[in-house]
This record gives sequence, C-alpha cells and structure tokens, in this order.
Amino acid sequence: MNMRESIAAARLSGPGQSDGGGAVFEFRFDAEQPVFAGHFPGRPVLPGIFQLEMTRAAAEWILHCPLSVNEIVKSKFERPIAPGETVRLILNCSESDGLIQARAEFSVDGAQAGRTAITLRRK
Repeated sequence: MNMRESIAAARLSGPGQSDGGGAVFEFRFDAEQPVFAGHFPGRPVLPGIFQLEMTRAAAEWILHCPLSVNEIVKSKFERPIAPGETVRLILNCSESDGLIQARAEFSVDGAQAGRTAITLRRK
C-alpha cells in the first residue's frame, strides 16, 4: 500500500464544514498499516510527511482535481500522532495566479497536533 492509498483508507469522514468555514476531514491510521513499521520501534508515530500529503489529498477531494506540491511554505509538527488516534484536519484553500494556497491544522482529541501551509498546482 502506498502513501496515497494509506491516507485514503484512513479517511473516516470529510469533507465537512468547520465553524470557521474550512473543510473538515477525519482520519484514523490503524497500527497494522505498514507506515508504522520502523517509525519508531516501540513507539510508533505517524511520519510528518503524512500530514503534508493529507493536506494535498484533502485539497484534491474538495477541488475535484489532481494536484502536485509546488512548495512547502511552512510545517510544524506539535505532537506525535499514534496509531489508532483520530486526526481532525481543517483545511482552508485559496487560489491566485494559478496556484492554490492550502493551509491545514491538525488536532487529536482537541489538542493541536500540527499545521502546515503548502502551495499546490493543478496537474
């Protein structure tokens, strides 16, 4: 299973609408998924690259088109995400000059887990 398939399989819901107007998605990665093998032995955590890819995938789902990452503007991982935890992603997108600015906030049980800002391009 590749990263894209793993993220799609982990998707529990979304897109929904947040109070602030962003699109809301929820994900849960099972401990059996290969992503956790070796990352890290004895204390598995979701790799940070998955949060970046979850942002891109969520943007594709709301825009209904394939996107590629043009630039990672900013990314901060604030707490580890363990197998079995439900991750809430709130995504806000805007488009200018053919580029899509995607900003995502990640939380687990109401606690901030990370945030990212990436620039995407339609394929």
